[in-house]
Amino acid sequence: MRLTVYSDYALRLMMYLGLRENGLSTIDDVANAYGISKAHLMKITHELGKKGLIETVRGRQGGMRLGRETKSIRVGEIVRACEPDFALVPCMEADVGIVCAVQPACVLKRALAQAGKAFLEVLDGYTLQDLVAPRTALRDLLHLSSSPAPIPSRT
Repeated sequence: MRLTVYSDYALRLMMYLGLRENGLSTIDDVANAYGISKAHLMKITHELGKKGLIETVRGRQGGMRLGRETKSIRVGEIVRACEPDFALVPCMEADVGIVCAVQPACVLKRALAQAGKAFLEVLDGYTLQDLVAPRTALRDLLHLSSSPAPIPSRT
């Protein structure tokens, strides 16, 4: 199983916001901290915002923050929000029809489906809070100050 770059960046974004606690962050902040594409982050921010995983605050002092507490956001939820599907092989794609000579009698498809389910179950066993648990080390690596800047209230 391999996640897309989109999911990788989404997980990094969520970790960054989780480390900021209640502070607002900008796409520039995250892109610079990780050395990743601002254009990708804009798309990811929009998608995660639609799913309620992050909130955006418009305006001159705007930015983004988590939509919920870190302990209530499961890693599997983030991955599901970003991955288009979990078809590990072509025959697992929806409405694809017969793509392989042995497909009608194949056990591999079922085995791969179970593996994909187990993969997501493991990710569901972790929360964003777990990912940011080494808070001090992560903050140092990302050059984050220990206290977030004040932000506008959530209204």
